[in-house]
Amino acid sequence: MEKKRIVIVGAVALGPKVACRLKRLQPDYEVIMIDQDEYISYGGCGIPYFISGDVSEVRDLMSTSFHMERNTEFFENTKDVHVKIRTRVLSINRGAKTIRTQDLLTGKEEDLAYDQLVLATGSVPNRLPVPGADLPEVMHVANLKSAIAVKEHISKGKVDKAVIVGAGAIGCEMAEALSDLWGIDTTIVEIADQVLPIILDRQLARMVQMHMEEKGVDIRLNETVKEIARGDGDHALRITTSRGTLDADLVITSVGVRPNSELARDAGLLVSPRGTIVVNRRLQTSDPDIYAGGDCIEVLHLVTGKPMFFPQGSLANRQGRVIGTNLAGHFAAFNGVVGSFSIKVFELGVASTGITLQAALREGFDAIQALVVQADRAHFYPTQDLMYLQLIVDRKTRRILGAQGIAHNGDALVGRIDAIAAMLPYRPTLDDLSNMEVAYSPPFASALDILNAAANTAENILDGYNKPLDIEEFDRCFFQEKSDDAICLDVRGPANAAPFVEQFGDRWVNIPQETLKYRMQEVPRDKRLLVVCNSGVRSYEALRQLKHAGFCQAVNVQGGVAALKKSGILKSDDTADEGAE
Repeated sequence: MEKKRIVIVGAVALGPKVACRLKRLQPDYEVIMIDQDEYISYGGCGIPYFISGDVSEVRDLMSTSFHMERNTEFFENTKDVHVKIRTRVLSINRGAKTIRTQDLLTGKEEDLAYDQLVLATGSVPNRLPVPGADLPEVMHVANLKSAIAVKEHISKGKVDKAVIVGAGAIGCEMAEALSDLWGIDTTIVEIADQVLPIILDRQLARMVQMHMEEKGVDIRLNETVKEIARGDGDHALRITTSRGTLDADLVITSVGVRPNSELARDAGLLVSPRGTIVVNRRLQTSDPDIYAGGDCIEVLHLVTGKPMFFPQGSLANRQGRVIGTNLAGHFAAFNGVVGSFSIKVFELGVASTGITLQAALREGFDAIQALVVQADRAHFYPTQDLMYLQLIVDRKTRRILGAQGIAHNGDALVGRIDAIAAMLPYRPTLDDLSNMEVAYSPPFASALDILNAAANTAENILDGYNKPLDIEEFDRCFFQEKSDDAICLDVRGPANAAPFVEQFGDRWVNIPQETLKYRMQEVPRDKRLLVVCNSGVRSYEALRQLKHAGFCQAVNVQGGVAALKKSGILKSDDTADEGAE
């Protein structure tokens, strides 16, 4: 095979993976990587942990697992890949198969020929469209250079208060980084009505919000920033929002990113209305000699069947291998994504895959949600902790559309979400998950794993055996509307129920489930019964008993008292029954 020159524009995630894969398969190819920054091939997802101090040195984000720094010399000597840093690509001449480059230090421009070209141009942060967004104390953390600037600014000791605009993944991670290590008084302003919009449905998002507030983060939902101005007091900035004003010494904007596709568009390549570069399964653009991947392209969502923008570092690495294989003359395909995601928020692991309930309804599915609270290991094992896992299921086909969860043992949660993610491309149904085999040992799982239990719960809902009430509906019915027609029937033991019986009087009735069949005459027949236990297991048993006895207005509170407490709806000093049932 003849020797070729492959030019790669971008050298953070996708670009280096393409280069290394290609050189292993075709050592004689000339491979050139170009990047306008001085920092290349770094772990961008580690930026919040660099700012927090969990990662102490910036070079740690640029190091291999065997502690070699991935700089220009590393790629030249170890990978035989030539790298041009601080060099911007100005344009692509597809007819001549050249790119126009500019040295950012000298300003010199020159043309560089290619046989095949790879666009790894990534994404750029959205700008906050308000007056004052260009003030020097208003910053973002979209790349390593900006992260270094943020950390240097904080380390000067002049940041007592910070405002983060946006409660997405980066916003939540930065809230932890600023408040946990640096002790900065941190406020998040979010335009949506929940944290982690798109990633989580509201009832789990409410639990994440509660956890962050317990850690001292002030979260303001349904609020927008209108203006940022110089402060006139002890703080550098004054932020005007739709609901008032906030003082701050630092503002970090986290309002999303957009694909960096201008170079492709100007070259006449096909770009979608949302600005993503359109590629085929081999990750070729509309020009077969130009490939693209990573944060600048659109990918197929394998649940909805529609193209989407899904910027993820892990995705870029997988796509880089596909491109490298194809450039070497072999065949590889990237079929799409199911949208898997994970994040650590203080002591809480958060993970999701597929689509949320709200997204499913927008896509036309007749979807339901099933929330299960269960120990992530055998309930008797010392390190067990509760996991909150929710399935999204299509009512008609019983197809699993997505899953999401939170847990303090985040590795256990991610393992479950990954298992569902592996199934989603094959359109699994509840039967597949209900009978899915998992490796069992008490230190790692329950005999009936939470995955199986979640599928069984969803089946019971669809079959009409379990009539669920989610925690937000409970909040609205029991606390906000305070309907005289609804009472809470607590089927736990007397000691566990006592604080709530005392607090709510006749509206909170305690009849332990194991005595319910003998005490049916005590259950009011003219009330709507909100049946609750700790996690939803005993309350389901009680629901079936009530149904058999002719009580038609009974519903099962999903997740039980554990979920109600986790979301802040119930507050009690009682902790005697915090384990799974």
